[in-house]
Amino acid sequence: MLDRLPNLRHLRAFSEVASGHSVSLAAERIFLSQSAVTQAIGKLESSIGTPLFSRRHNGMFPTDAGELLIKRVDRCMVFLQSGIREAVRVGDRKTEGLRASTHPHTQLSNAHLRALLALQHATNYSSAARAIGVSQPALYRAAGELEDLLNLHLFEKTSVGISLTRAALRLARSCQLAVKEIEQGLDELKELQGNDSSVILVGSMPLARTFILPSAINRIARLKPELSVSVLEGPYDDLLHRLLHGELDCLIGALRDPAPSTDIVQEQLFKTSISVVARSGHPLSGRKHLTLDDLRGYNWVVPRPGTPARALFDRVFTEQNPEVLRGVVECSSQVVIRELLTESDRLTFISSHQIQHEQQEGILTVLDTDLPPTERPIGLTTRKDWQPTTTQRLFLSIVRSLSQAMAKPDSTEGSH
Repeated sequence: MLDRLPNLRHLRAFSEVASGHSVSLAAERIFLSQSAVTQAIGKLESSIGTPLFSRRHNGMFPTDAGELLIKRVDRCMVFLQSGIREAVRVGDRKTEGLRASTHPHTQLSNAHLRALLALQHATNYSSAARAIGVSQPALYRAAGELEDLLNLHLFEKTSVGISLTRAALRLARSCQLAVKEIEQGLDELKELQGNDSSVILVGSMPLARTFILPSAINRIARLKPELSVSVLEGPYDDLLHRLLHGELDCLIGALRDPAPSTDIVQEQLFKTSISVVARSGHPLSGRKHLTLDDLRGYNWVVPRPGTPARALFDRVFTEQNPEVLRGVVECSSQVVIRELLTESDRLTFISSHQIQHEQQEGILTVLDTDLPPTERPIGLTTRKDWQPTTTQRLFLSIVRSLSQAMAKPDSTEGSH
């Protein structure tokens, strides 16, 4: 994640020059010589590969590329500042009576961020150092410098090795989001130069995997062949954690009610009903208006607890007949569900959209049941403070367009 991050000191110099249109003013604000600021700007432009300023007689003014990048750099700095404030608020001081350095966010270095984020995913200094390609003493030194800079305990020994304190976890999340802003800025610059090689990071839940997401990826790939898309599947809580830490751009799938975090925005795209599904040739297939009593005696493959589909299943079936869970198989893998159904008389509770291919191939069938309403909202989940790039906005618009074809006439009411 840090491989693409330019030198933080260079980014600060760039921000100050853009703000005051003057190298001399920037030098005064960040306590560097004018030559050091000029050199920082030159190195930043060289590493990015495009001019960021137009040099005029009355000052330095951002180019189009500079205007794009400055927005991301300023947001990066805000994330760093807020992360430090939050860490200081909840953290334990190393030395009582001693405050953190003045304006510590201006003294954060790439080495400090690298050490913090490496130790977030490791249990000891040696494995963290190997993961980022530095020596153990170098990483240990950077971690210690960060603790001294903030006067906080950030790393603590546990029974399994080194772990981050609560303050460090808060700071690490803000640092990840800060780095993500710069990555998005660099992607925007490449797009401006006609070389959009950005990566869209999507967390996918079951329904999205079978239609919306594959179709959206194919459509945007035709428009932007150089674009990459990374799809991550997994439990909702894990996907949400990654979203909140900037490791995913969006989630596509069933929405939660209530929303599990105040830091996310849920946008309803359409509603879908859950159906009872069985193998083709099942004893109940072909029968009309099946009731709950008709379904008794059959074993089930059901969604895992905590999912919207499982909540619907429990409301419709389990509350009426708790014995329905005897011999149940809890599973979220569509491949496993399909195999379980085709080799038995088990039933499952799933959206018909998810089994379109199996229906077309004559493998599975939707049973004709008279059930209470089983609708659930499907949509996009994003971070509340996320500002997508042009390419990311295009991807979201494609997802919305594809979803309209799946929406019922009244399903968009109440969407937000």
